[in-house]
Amino acid sequence: MTFEKDSSAGYLANHMARLFAAGLHRRIKPLGLAPGQFPALLALWAKDGRTQKELVQLLDIEQATLANTLARMERDGLIARKPSEEDGRVQLIYLTERAKALQGEATQAAISQNKVALAGFSEEEAVQFLDFMRRAISAMQLEDQA
Repeated sequence: MTFEKDSSAGYLANHMARLFAAGLHRRIKPLGLAPGQFPALLALWAKDGRTQKELVQLLDIEQATLANTLARMERDGLIARKPSEEDGRVQLIYLTERAKALQGEATQAAISQNKVALAGFSEEEAVQFLDFMRRAISAMQLEDQA
């Protein structure tokens, strides 16, 4: 049995993700952002003041990876950590004014990259393709939980 990369969902998804990340990086680099920061920013733009634990669960990434990303974001002036008023042992992560000001341009950059990625699809095909992707993700998440 041979492995054909062009028939491999994993290979193709990984290749697409790398190309998407490179395109997004080109678009957000002038804003001082990196693709790895984007998921955390999206989560915090949706609801500011989350815990690191919440972000790990929401973003479905490793604790150590998120810790490194948040440290870079703090260093770059994108987030600030503040003790929770309810439990001083817990730190909440808040966006800085700089990060809040970047939301419009950064999300527009992501929208532009999505348009490039889906340019060869009809509107119906794009909806179906995204549904297929969500279903594949869900199947793999269920297997990880088993």
